[in-house]
Amino acid sequence: MGEAGVEQTGVGLQPTGDGWFVVNAADTVWVSCGDFASVCGFERWSVPFEQLGIRLWVLQPGQPNGLYHREEAQEDFLVLAGECLLLVEEEERRLKQWDFVHCPPGTRHIFVGAGDGPCAILMTSPRVPGRAIAYPVSELALRHGAGVEQETTKPPEAYANQPEETFTRPACWDELPWARG
Repeated sequence: MGEAGVEQTGVGLQPTGDGWFVVNAADTVWVSCGDFASVCGFERWSVPFEQLGIRLWVLQPGQPNGLYHREEAQEDFLVLAGECLLLVEEEERRLKQWDFVHCPPGTRHIFVGAGDGPCAILMTSPRVPGRAIAYPVSELALRHGAGVEQETTKPPEAYANQPEETFTRPACWDELPWARG
């Protein structure tokens, strides 16, 4: 397998093809997701990795990374910096740096930033075409701004009231461990 290389897109670096590559998170394309956290995908935003989704999310205190959901695929998470709340199966757990979370298929969950500053979480899951996802109603998630009023299995319905994603670094960029002067 040859090297894909990376190219400057005007909003950060992205791989140019399907080969191997090396890129620093500080230099990649970052996306702000409306009311939700900011994310670095490492891949071409319009062409995701085929087998494994891997994203770096940055959450501000009180900011969720998305909506409370369950998927028919395993998901795994590692808190790299800061603190957050894990809302899982209608329970709330406080997490700190180096805490690891494993969610078997069907586990209801979402993360919400906590503490005094930003939280960085590495999130992974397999890419399974056509896998089911559901957004159940959860009073716990609604209290944290991370829930839906009506259950749905359609992401466009769940996120209908969210503004479009914008290509920009997190507002808290200078507070992150990898930030460059």
